[in-house]
Amino acid sequence: MYSYTMAQWLFFFYFYCFFGWCFESAFVSLKKRSCVNRGFMRGPFLPLYGSGAIMMLVVSMPFQHNVLLTYVAGCIGATVLEYITGVVMEVLFKVRYWDYSNQKFNFKGYICLTSTLAWGGLTILMTRIVHKPIEQLVGDIPHNILMSIVFILTIYIVADFTLSFKAAIDLRDILVKLEAAKEELERVQKRLDVIIAVSNEGREAKKQERGERADELLSSIEERLLGLKGKIQSGVLTYPESMREEILDLWMKYKINLEKSRQLKNLMDIYKRRLIKGNPTMVSAKFKHAFQEIKDVVYDRLKK
Repeated sequence: MYSYTMAQWLFFFYFYCFFGWCFESAFVSLKKRSCVNRGFMRGPFLPLYGSGAIMMLVVSMPFQHNVLLTYVAGCIGATVLEYITGVVMEVLFKVRYWDYSNQKFNFKGYICLTSTLAWGGLTILMTRIVHKPIEQLVGDIPHNILMSIVFILTIYIVADFTLSFKAAIDLRDILVKLEAAKEELERVQKRLDVIIAVSNEGREAKKQERGERADELLSSIEERLLGLKGKIQSGVLTYPESMREEILDLWMKYKINLEKSRQLKNLMDIYKRRLIKGNPTMVSAKFKHAFQEIKDVVYDRLKK
């Protein structure tokens, strides 16, 4: 049984957060063939790995002399942790920081069989090989020095996590507002369809497909509004005053939502961009198109 002080437990947590960041960043960087600072936080720490490592130590305590039971305990414990973390993060931030939907035997994209089996193997590797020298190293550090290290790391990590959490919440709010703007644009486009149909141009309205992304909607709406404006000015189309006022109102709504979309995308500061760049597999089921637009903005800025 492990008998560590609180300072030692915290040091182990921070160490494995860092170790996990090294492993994950190296793996993803090699896969993407470019340097990727992986993770939720800006600094070199991945809390999921630190939590997973501590969980592995705890669940394997009763089975330290039984490899099979250690493996099973690691599979179950880590999978439960990964599932709960994934669900909570998506509820809070409206995005998934990992997604196993393309893997066989996955459950709602949060967990999958391959990952579960790997967690069991990592638990054995962790408890039988990796942790022993780390345990020895920490045991040799004088208590006062260890406390100072833990204190400094705690301040840094809490500050980093707070800023990262705020950035994730801000990113969520941007997604919500972009989606609201998109819904308003869809209402504008539907009304334009009716106006165009009334003017005996139903065939034109039917040929134009409704864009799913906000930028596609904006382009389609602008084209239709400019078309109507040109035909009204040339005398090809005549509308009663009430409909002219409605078209003007639709034009104003278009301009307002165009500016709103631009402003929201310009709110992507370094922490929000860091979240997206550090998690290239991030997805958002609820705000799929809005999130893809934001990702396009981030990666377009990287190319400049």
